[in-house]
Amino acid sequence: MTDKQIVLTTCGSEDEAEKIARHLIENRLAACVNIISGAKSIYRWQEKVESAQEWLLLVKTTTKKISLVRNAILKLHSYDVPEFIVLSIEDGDAAYLGWIADSVR
Repeated sequence: MTDKQIVLTTCGSEDEAEKIARHLIENRLAACVNIISGAKSIYRWQEKVESAQEWLLLVKTTTKKISLVRNAILKLHSYDVPEFIVLSIEDGDAAYLGWIADSVR
């Protein structure tokens, strides 16, 4: 187990996804944010089944930065209840994991 994390969140527009990604990188809260377009989400919201085109963000960070990443996403996001899911990175290439640590110091 490492102290590295991947945060998942989705955005309703490419502009919003880029705004959040840039904020996280510029403020050293994440080493990298992948923006994956073309995600179609089907979900239940206010007792109705909805669908939407979304942009998925994969945020690479560390355990120490998770609360700051969460606060930034909640502040910048347009959704009432933005997705915020944290996945632990069990293992990975030592050089890549070191790069994540150096990028968010």
